[in-house]
Amino acid sequence: MRNDVIIGIIFLSFVSISCQSQDDRSRQLVGGPCEGCEAIYEFGDKKLLPIDTLPDFSQNDPKLKISGTVFKKDGKTPAKDVILYIYHTDKGGIYPTKGDEKGWARRHGYIRGWIKTGNDGKYAFYTFRPGAYPSRRAAEHIHITVKEPNRNEYYIDEFLFEDDPILSARERNSQRKRGGSGIFLPEMNGGILTIDRDIILGLNIPNYE
Repeated sequence: MRNDVIIGIIFLSFVSISCQSQDDRSRQLVGGPCEGCEAIYEFGDKKLLPIDTLPDFSQNDPKLKISGTVFKKDGKTPAKDVILYIYHTDKGGIYPTKGDEKGWARRHGYIRGWIKTGNDGKYAFYTFRPGAYPSRRAAEHIHITVKEPNRNEYYIDEFLFEDDPILSARERNSQRKRGGSGIFLPEMNGGILTIDRDIILGLNIPNYE
């Protein structure tokens, strides 16, 4: 009986230590937990360049160009070899699929893209302005995930549109400016809406050293 008690105590101690270790690992992740951020690795054999055009760009209006420079934490030095992954809804506010998706594409849909910065840290995505969810409970937005060398992937503030009528004060105030502010008023330039967003790695990102 005594041996059973001792074995039980040892087992519970092991479980407690194991759970604590998992909690510690979670807390140490740069940016904290990030559901779906693993999708940043789903580019397959595609060669990543500083510019990418998302699917259905040519078929939809208004067209949108998102570009800028990724900087290191000092906000001055361009960051090389940083991967950015974005995805968003179609004009109807859903994440469309074709039926053969795997991994996170089953939830993120096929309107998504990846870039990798060069020496100058610059990036550009060509896509179109997404629609709000059919429920109208969330403003139009574009999700973005970052993967820099020698750090785990993490999300930064999604792109939001200043002129979106359902962008509420509450939603504005809930933004943490991870990587910098993500709220922009697109400007028409050469027949295409443009957003110029510079990204500062580590800015307002938990556990970033």
